[in-house]
Amino acid sequence: MTALAVAFTVIGAVIPVAGALQIVAIVPLAVVAQRHRLRALAVAGTGGALVAFVAGGFSSALTMTVTAVLGGVVGSAVRRRRGFGTVLLWSTVTGTVVGGLSVLMLLLLSGLRDLFLGVLENSIRGTADVLGRVLSADRVSQIVGDAVAVGIGYWWAFVFTSAVFSTAVSGAVAWWVLRATLTRLGELESRGVLPDAATAESTPDPVPLRLTGATYRYPGHDVDALGPLDLTVVPGRFYAVVGANGSGKSTLARILVGAAPTGGRADRPGSTGLGAVGGTAMILQHPESQILGTRVADDVVWGLPPASAPSRERVDALLAEVGLAGYGDRDTSGLSGGELQRLAVAAALAREPKLLVADEATAMIDPAGQRELVALLAELPRRRHLAVVLITHRAGEAALADEVVRLHRGRRVVHDPTWMSGTAPPYGAVPVLGPDVLVLRGVGHVYNRGTPWERRALAGVDLTVRRGEGLVVVGGNGSGKSTLAWILAGLTTPTEGTCEVNGKATSKAVGTVALSFQHARLQLQRRTVAEDIEAAGGAGTSGTDVSAVLDTVGLPREIAGRRVDELSGGQMRRVALAGLLVGKPDVLVLDEPLAGLDPPGRREITSLLAHLRYRGLTLVIISHDLEMLDTVRSRTVVLDQGVLRSAGQEARR
Repeated sequence: MTALAVAFTVIGAVIPVAGALQIVAIVPLAVVAQRHRLRALAVAGTGGALVAFVAGGFSSALTMTVTAVLGGVVGSAVRRRRGFGTVLLWSTVTGTVVGGLSVLMLLLLSGLRDLFLGVLENSIRGTADVLGRVLSADRVSQIVGDAVAVGIGYWWAFVFTSAVFSTAVSGAVAWWVLRATLTRLGELESRGVLPDAATAESTPDPVPLRLTGATYRYPGHDVDALGPLDLTVVPGRFYAVVGANGSGKSTLARILVGAAPTGGRADRPGSTGLGAVGGTAMILQHPESQILGTRVADDVVWGLPPASAPSRERVDALLAEVGLAGYGDRDTSGLSGGELQRLAVAAALAREPKLLVADEATAMIDPAGQRELVALLAELPRRRHLAVVLITHRAGEAALADEVVRLHRGRRVVHDPTWMSGTAPPYGAVPVLGPDVLVLRGVGHVYNRGTPWERRALAGVDLTVRRGEGLVVVGGNGSGKSTLAWILAGLTTPTEGTCEVNGKATSKAVGTVALSFQHARLQLQRRTVAEDIEAAGGAGTSGTDVSAVLDTVGLPREIAGRRVDELSGGQMRRVALAGLLVGKPDVLVLDEPLAGLDPPGRREITSLLAHLRYRGLTLVIISHDLEMLDTVRSRTVVLDQGVLRSAGQEARR
């Protein structure tokens, strides 16, 4: 929050036309004041003022200080449930104090006063001259000049009045924005707060865990998301939890790591001790979200009390156990996705957990990394006598488990391995390929060129894509696939070579090539489905257009009024595609479109992509494996460490 406030403050100070951002800067600190004690705001304001001084000088630091004070006023008022009148009154009083101190400071510091008034006079006169030329009104400069002369003569009144007025208005505007912000934050709050290990009354001892008739219902919902469920989790066993998106897997994971069921019982010897030594550890789907250390060895012990932190020798042993021997002094920013997940496992093991929960931990890494990570997780129960629970969509991973728990609509059902089959749905006629639409010649890209952090992502890529093709680009983590996707979409200009769409540089034809992000939720920026699609389509996008594109992606039209936060993973992916298709692109680039989806969801998206291709849309799919893509791909190329090593045989023309 402090970083946001500093950024808005400095930008508003450096760029005159962005001055309104200084009002917005109040809101993040008001959130701090509304949710935390005064000392938290004091620390945030002090740190922010120091950073603002380094970035923008004394003026930015002073503005940041006033911003922190106003943030405290507005946040405290909202926390105490005070209305607009109270906020306006408190802001006016604050403005009076700020105005008085400003006048006093300028009286005492004559050099600063002369500089301030000189800058103010030049700014106002310059603006007046520009307006006079634009409006062809010579009198404007004269009138403004006379007014400035009067203001400079009574500078103390001008400074005081301006401070009071601007502070009062800023507080009022910030109060209005804060209320809307808190409403949105409340909607996005995580469902149910997990217990804090530091405040647990009992010693961490999460297993054996016995769930008896356990149910869980989220606030504001009329139906249980999970249960009733009976399950026993004991040390020394490897469990796999499978099920379709929305079946209750993540809800079960929440109960495993400490959320209390809303019905039934959850019996364990002690507390879950989430994150504590000897308690419960969790590995998330996106490893970068839980990697905090800049060095590998530092990340392993991050957050552990000094008395519990393992020695460097022990850290090296843990890294060797997870397949990262010799990585201790390496920078975490240079690790691949699979290596980051291994590091997350090492950091979890440093806490000597009795229960390890891995939520879709293999979804974002390549097949080789998936196999290695699951083999490691499967071995841990026997090697360390702990319970490991893996939430997964993959049949091969579930096959290694001692017990498979399949959930369907919140209830446990008999596990049928054929449900997880990767067979792709059939599709009909093969499209006729047209002329070249994408042409890459000698494309290379180097990040941070000319610095000690220089890193090459692509080198000498030559590639031609014909209209109507379904090109699949495969490669391991760190091979340059995502960089290539951004260059194809024109969002990144290659440092070497050219990338053209229809004979024009993609960087100058943004929108002609649309890019679907790996994480669909990041692409949905509005509250409802309809609002998001309309925003993506731009001005002129009608309700008829929204309905038509929803038909195209296979979603019912009534979903247009749904909130994006209520959608499943597959539905989010379809809505993101709808937002791209409403702009009528010539080429659609999809970065890992099947990541994180269950088998039925992958089949649905694959079928949709095949449908789009056979309607004439050119597809470029970035993926780390080819599972279920046979009906979409016409050709496969392989990226290896940024180099186009080979091209596979055409699957279907």
